[in-house]
Amino acid sequence: MHYSLHPDVCAFSTERGRVADASAPYDGFNVTHYCGDAPEHVAACRQALCAELGIGRDGLVLPRQTHGTRVVRVSRQTAPSELEGVDAVTTDEARLCIGVSTADCLPLLLYDAEHHACAAVHAGWRGALAHIAVRAVQAMQTDYATRPEALAGAIGPHISLDSFEVGDEVFEAFADAGFPMQQIAMRYAAREGQQAAKWHISLQRAVRYSLQQAGVNTAHVSDCHVCTFQHYDRFFSARRLGVQSGRIFTGVMLRG
Repeated sequence: MHYSLHPDVCAFSTERGRVADASAPYDGFNVTHYCGDAPEHVAACRQALCAELGIGRDGLVLPRQTHGTRVVRVSRQTAPSELEGVDAVTTDEARLCIGVSTADCLPLLLYDAEHHACAAVHAGWRGALAHIAVRAVQAMQTDYATRPEALAGAIGPHISLDSFEVGDEVFEAFADAGFPMQQIAMRYAAREGQQAAKWHISLQRAVRYSLQQAGVNTAHVSDCHVCTFQHYDRFFSARRLGVQSGRIFTGVMLRG
């Protein structure tokens, strides 16, 4: 899946597709090395992705995410140890593909055409709650003199409001943090086998709220409108397949 951020940018999310020698629940295209997949399968997928992008193996950068808010500026010299515990990465280096891994969480790409810089952000509910999107925008302001209102963005496949059921404690955490709950949450009637109604939260609306707080014009941030939970045959979904399964890689690369 490709996104039209700018002619000077390649932006995409990988799909599961059909990959030989991959067993369930990793049967699909997976470049993420820390989700339990066979190293040789991950290596083969990375090689295929780099070949398609026209870059070497050192041109692909993905962090090991922990649902935190740490943002790191990266280059080809960035050591793997610097990518541990990182949930957003930025760069202004051409031909360097940065990205994040998701399987229901929300991936966000940002591009600053004025300074030719980009970011990839991983926002699960914990990251969204902690305004990781704001942290990423602030980091771009500091490192590249980015004007938030000039940013363009794309939101990749993630679990939808309809599918993302949460406990009362998660709803209350967002409410306590000042999120507009009437906009980002909805209480669904009890479904078969449930004793009470459940809250559902929209990660997309929560992240858009954060972007607005950071000064971003969200009219310039597109959404692919694909739910991973509902379309787990096309995109990996942890709630469908389990945490030990493949990951979607949502990446962005400055062409030159």
